Amino acid sequence: MGGFEGHLFPGLSLFFYGLYHTRLVSKALICNYPIQYPPSRPWSKGRWARLRQIYYVGLVKILSAGILVAQELHSVHGQFVLISKIYHQRNFLYRKQWQHLTLYMTFFLSGCVDVVSQNLLPQRCAALEQAAQALGIFLFVPLMVSHVQDSEGVELQSHILLTQAMFLLSLVVIAELWAPNMPQLWVMKAFFYLMTGSWLMQIGFMLFKPISGYKWMDDDKNDIMFVTTFFCWHVAFTAILMIWIYGFSFWWYCYIC
Repeated sequence: MGGFEGHLFPGLSLFFYGLYHTRLVSKALICNYPIQYPPSRPWSKGRWARLRQIYYVGLVKILSAGILVAQELHSVHGQFVLISKIYHQRNFLYRKQWQHLTLYMTFFLSGCVDVVSQNLLPQRCAALEQAAQALGIFLFVPLMVSHVQDSEGVELQSHILLTQAMFLLSLVVIAELWAPNMPQLWVMKAFFYLMTGSWLMQIGFMLFKPISGYKWMDDDKNDIMFVTTFFCWHVAFTAILMIWIYGFSFWWYCYIC
């Protein structure tokens, strides 16, 4: 996730996935659905009936992962190898790029599992989807811990806050494996997806395209303190956004539909 695009595109993917879960949670709570993941819909006859009944979330995951992988490979200059052998020495090259690709492939795997479970199996297996999702989020945490080893200042502080949010998200998705029908976990999962997505985009702007036009200073304690302040603002923004989506969903399902 190096560079501006490397933070923007993954952030957008997580943010929109959080919006999707927020809509699911709102509908489940308002309509009193017993589970967040309904069973697969029965196929009906007709020319376009099958296309209308396909679940597209897994396909979107696969497409997003493919775009992220292509963007990552495009940013690599030279021969993209894992280990180089020079003068009897073996060096691990492109360590951050390989970390990014590892993360993207877990999202690709989660999308493949969603497609199989939602569209191919006779009965949807929500536990399998949640397990693949939990695997991708769980791998994000150790990758981020090692990712910031050579960072400092504003970059280090912003990524530490991102790692904390991802750690809490991993706890939520792992807990959901044992308690899949708890609305509290649904809400927290949607919240942390929105939170990490918006903050990842914010990191891209802070490090590469600051709105003020002035570069953030790593040796200025005020800038580092403001990073934490902006993170708290993102937490408040995410909470307000979820409340607004729930209010709109309540008005839609209770008075329009």
